[in-house]
This record gives sequence, C-alpha cells and structure tokens, in this order.
Amino acid sequence: MSDVVQKLWGFCHTLRHDGIDYGDYIEQITYLLFIKMADERGIDLPGDADWPILAAKSGTELTDHYVDTLRALGRERGILGDIFAGAVSRFNNPVNLKKLIGLIDETEWISLNVDVKAAAFEGLLQKAADEGKKGAGQYFTPRLLIQALVRCIKPDPRAHAEFTVCDPACGTGGFLVCAYEWFIKQTGGAIDRTLAKRIKKGTYFGQDLVHRPRRLALMNLYLHGLEPEIHLGDSIYEVPDGRRHDVVLTNPPFGTKGANQAPEREDFTIATSNKQLNFLQHVLTILRPSGRAAVVVPDNCLFADQAGDVFKILTEDCDLHTVLRLPNGTFTPYSPGTKTNVVFFTKGPPTERVWIYDARTNVPRITKKDRPLSADHFAEFERVYGDDPTGRAKRNAKDATDDRWRCFEIAEVRARDFKIDSLKWLKDDSLDDADGLPDPEELATDAIAELEGAVNELTEVIAMLENNSAAAEPDARAC
Repeated sequence: MSDVVQKLWGFCHTLRHDGIDYGDYIEQITYLLFIKMADERGIDLPGDADWPILAAKSGTELTDHYVDTLRALGRERGILGDIFAGAVSRFNNPVNLKKLIGLIDETEWISLNVDVKAAAFEGLLQKAADEGKKGAGQYFTPRLLIQALVRCIKPDPRAHAEFTVCDPACGTGGFLVCAYEWFIKQTGGAIDRTLAKRIKKGTYFGQDLVHRPRRLALMNLYLHGLEPEIHLGDSIYEVPDGRRHDVVLTNPPFGTKGANQAPEREDFTIATSNKQLNFLQHVLTILRPSGRAAVVVPDNCLFADQAGDVFKILTEDCDLHTVLRLPNGTFTPYSPGTKTNVVFFTKGPPTERVWIYDARTNVPRITKKDRPLSADHFAEFERVYGDDPTGRAKRNAKDATDDRWRCFEIAEVRARDFKIDSLKWLKDDSLDDADGLPDPEELATDAIAELEGAVNELTEVIAMLENNSAAAEPDARAC
C-alpha cells in the first residue's frame, strides 16, 4: 500500500507548481477517492456526478464538469453532503486533474480491505503533516502518542448501549480512528449486528472549527467503515448540545490565535481567554458522570495565571489521577518547540492524589531523523499507568526507572495553588551542561508562550478595568 501512497504523494510535488498546497491536495484526493469508491460500490450519485463520466472527460470540459460535480454532491444530505459541503476545485490546469484521476483509477479501491484503504489515506495525511508548518501538522497528533493514550483509556463501546467517544477538537480524526482500531483489535472484529450498527453511526463524535480537517476526518473514518457525527463549529464559544460522553480524547490546538476574549458560557466556572484552559472546562462539561478523559495540553496550561483556578475546579469535580510529561520534541516537526503534557481525569470522585510520570527530564530531544518518536517513549508509562482506565490500579513509584513516577497528595497540590507545573522533582542535567542547553527554537517557543500568557493576562485586566469604569459612570437617563 505504501506504493500507492508514494505514487499519489509524488504527484503532489508536481501540483505544487500549479499553486496547489499539501492540504489542498489531500482535500482534492478526498473528493476524487470518494467518487471512485462510490462507483465501485454501485452507489448512485446525483445527476452526472459519477466516476466513469468524470474519468472520460478532458480539457476544460473536465474541469467544468468537476466543479459541477462537487457542487451537486455538496447539496446532498448525510455524510455525502458533509464531506462535500463547500467543496471547491483547486485545479487550474485540466492536465493535472486528468493525471490525478488516472492515478486513482489505477487502483481498485473496493478490492482492498478497510485497513489498507484507511492506511493509504492516513499515510497521505501523515506526509502532509510531516511538511510541518507548510502542511497539515496543525491538525495532526503523532499516531504513536494517540495509540498509547487510547490503550490507557480503553474506550470500549461494549460497556453499555449508549457508550460514546468524543474529540471536540478532532482535526483529521486521529483519536477517533485509533479508538475504533483499538476496539476492533480487542474483539478480533467479531461483533454482533446490533453492536456493529451502533458503532457505525452512534458511537464516535467529533467537532472542528475548520471545514478542511472536518472533511478529512469524515473521509478518514468513512474509509474505516464508520459514518460518525462530526459537527462544524467552535467547541469553546458555542454552547454545546446536551449530549454527554463516556470518553473524551483530544489535543486542543496550541497557541492563542482567536483567543481574544473569554467565552460567555454559564457552564464555565472560570472566565478566561486561555483556549487550553477553556477546553479543559469544556471537556468537564461534555463528560458523563464517571466518564474519563485524556487531554493534551501545553506547559503554559499548567502554570498560566488562571491555571490554578481551573485545576482547582477540576480536582474538586474529577479525579485528576495522572499527568504525563511528554518528551521534548514530541510534536516534531509540526510544533517542535512546544512542551506538552497529557492530563487524565475521571468525572465524579474528587482528586485524592495525582501521579505524575516525567518522560521529559534528561530524555534526549525527539528529532525527525536522528531520534524519532517511538513506542518505547511511552512503554514504561503505559505499564505503570495500570490496567484500570480510570487510573485506580495499584501503583508504586518504584515500578518506574530513574525515579520518573511520583505521587503527590492533594494537600501538596493545594499548597502549590494547583499549579501542576510546579510539581517537579528530577534535576535537569542539561541545565549544567552548556552543550545540552535547549535549542534556540525551544527557547524562542518558551519565550513566546510566556509573552502570550502575559498579554492574555493584561487583556483580561484591561477588560476588567473597562467594565468597572463603565459600571461607575452615571446613567445619563437617570433623574
């Protein structure tokens, strides 16, 4: 299957000269691949929007027909309309469109099993993400990390008849796909018809703010045999529906872009413009009682001005049982300088103690070529995490090597004003070694994070002063 990926990806470099970027290319493949597979399955598409008609055309007649096809499919209902909603052709040169149609036509996709088709599509997503800031990395979480988190959380739809899994910042659907793949591996694919029907349409839910990743997520899951519900919208600034979930797995977007004001939500106890802190509050809302979550957060989410306030609420309303400090460079090449963590919590019982696994201190930085991320980076953490997805397995600090696993009672967390980032115990040897100092990019990222945090705090202070000033002004309508 890698041959198919290489062939399709190789053509992308040709299209770059036609002004089509990596994300556009994956999006166009999504459209064409869907139309091709619909034809192979004998699915009737509206009007002339079928593969043989499209493949038979050339020149400007082809590009015009392709535009009409996308428009017609976007008007359909169901997953068809979801995938093609707002779809636009990016081809200026009909020769390039004809070439891509020919490449896709060379493979009989329906003859491939689900795993192979999905692997091909995910392979393309990975390659787009690997282009870093030029590609789709902003929507992509390393698959090895996702798989490790899923194995810890164990999202098993057999738990009860209404079991659901959600990613409120789903990007291209990586967490949802891995959750499904984990379940299929547990069952060996042997599931009854009723359960299969529920899993296909009623188990996996997601949301994303941007059309493209949502479209790619729908196609990604469709190629795994699923028809999920993925909403287009802002998880933070829109009031959520009443649906609650058993498992939430998510990696909210890094940075502060778009976070210019605190959302007006009654379910948010702490008013802040910090996106990651708001995502934590959002996850708390959408979890069912006894629901469990694993959320990727950057370091600034653990020490920002209002981080303590949010984590105080979190420890009161949930069992914040585990924190994983990820190795430096985990998101290389997508966001190489960002230091990240994963917080695990279960809604309902208050926190009694927090276990922290430090996979970062004195661990060589992850690089794209020389020291790539591997399953070994998470193997020991998975072992000490234990078999209980709610984090209540018997644990012992001595079970980890190099003193990387430590427990903090809630009294100590409270004494640190719930600033989880302050709970450190390992000495960073690189600080004493001039040759081991962080890379300039990492130092710059840290500086930017601190500056962004300071700007957010200043913005909130200004807004507070403005509100106080407005409240103090006499009402001109008064007698």
